[in-house]
Amino acid sequence: MGARDLLVVAIVFTAATVVVAGDPVHHVVGEDRGWDPSTDVASWYSQRVFRVGDKIWFTYSTTQESLVELRNEEDFTSCDLSNPIKMYTDGLDTISLEGVGIRYFVSGNTESCKNGLKIPVKIQPKEQIMAQNNVASMAVADGPTVPSASTNLNGLSYILIVGLSICLLGL
Repeated sequence: MGARDLLVVAIVFTAATVVVAGDPVHHVVGEDRGWDPSTDVASWYSQRVFRVGDKIWFTYSTTQESLVELRNEEDFTSCDLSNPIKMYTDGLDTISLEGVGIRYFVSGNTESCKNGLKIPVKIQPKEQIMAQNNVASMAVADGPTVPSASTNLNGLSYILIVGLSICLLGL
């Protein structure tokens, strides 16, 4: 495989690149009011998108509340606290959202749970942006060249192509 062929292969492999968008979001449940029976957590929840890598923060008074993660929707709906995944009692609990799916959080106080102090956290994949170039329309030059400023490549692809070009010119 010649230098020209290597450059073509490098361009084809970098033509479609997946870029993960955004930093993780830190969601503070109930904002200023926190995890409290007086907070409309359903309204707060309805305005949120949770993604893998985000963190969710629960703040509450340990004398009045606690937090329980339940195993399934049935236990969540009925506020059945008898078989929890985990109980939180620190008053400031940070939970990493590490996988796609639904996690069920409820108040450790059954009465508060039945009055709506509970949220199902639906975790979506990290947002991805597909940056694609039209590989079929790329012309192959006689020798390695640096892409023009109008070429639609992301920074990593540009650095890779420039680096390959420098290496090939040095051969």
